[in-house]
Amino acid sequence: MELLKSKVAIVTGAGSGIGRAIAELYANEGAKVVVSDINEHAGNETVNVITERGGEAFFVKADTSNSSENDYLVDQAITKYNGLHIACNNAGIGGPNSPTGEYDVDAWNKVIAINLSGVFYGCRYQIPAILSSGGGAIINMASILGQVGFAGSAAYVAAKHGVIGLTKNISLEYADQGIRANAVGPAFINTPLLKDMDDETIKWLISKHPSGRLGEANEVAELVLWLSSGKASFVNGAYYPVDGGYLAS
Repeated sequence: MELLKSKVAIVTGAGSGIGRAIAELYANEGAKVVVSDINEHAGNETVNVITERGGEAFFVKADTSNSSENDYLVDQAITKYNGLHIACNNAGIGGPNSPTGEYDVDAWNKVIAINLSGVFYGCRYQIPAILSSGGGAIINMASILGQVGFAGSAAYVAAKHGVIGLTKNISLEYADQGIRANAVGPAFINTPLLKDMDDETIKWLISKHPSGRLGEANEVAELVLWLSSGKASFVNGAYYPVDGGYLAS
């Protein structure tokens, strides 16, 4: 069964990790996928994986921290596929680890620009396009750290809390116009974002998850797919963790 047959979907940060898994699953379920990333090579790799499996996708390079590039991304989706029904605002970075009183101001601005302002910019231009296409779904990628703190990650924590608040606001504003907006909160997932962590840090992170392991990108993608589909037709303004019990401990 193709849950997203004939739907047009944008996925940002789709060159690797969770974003790539979402883009692939969307395509497997019949969506025409606009793959976006700041890394052109990685984004095109995702497109190649999708098209080699018989799916439909094309790549648009865009820096989500730039409002005009978000506008361009949506415009390209409409030009190519004549509409937009689904948007997954997934692009994000981790930022440095530093106490708030020592946090580099430029690093703060960069994390907020990508992880929060970038989500707003995406929604700002996606919403009119989705309305014009008859409604649809927006899924914003938050984090478990959109619900709790994490020492040394002030910018990331603040941005992800903001993403959840923004998502709730969108749901209130557009529910009666056929747009659902929900946020997903992954715990620590096996993605390139963890590539610079040493073995001891990874072991410590695993210990924070009652399930005894880190998550996988496809496990997040499955939830995003459900939220994007008609099966979640009465789900709006919600926050869904995918965390192996992290927030329960």
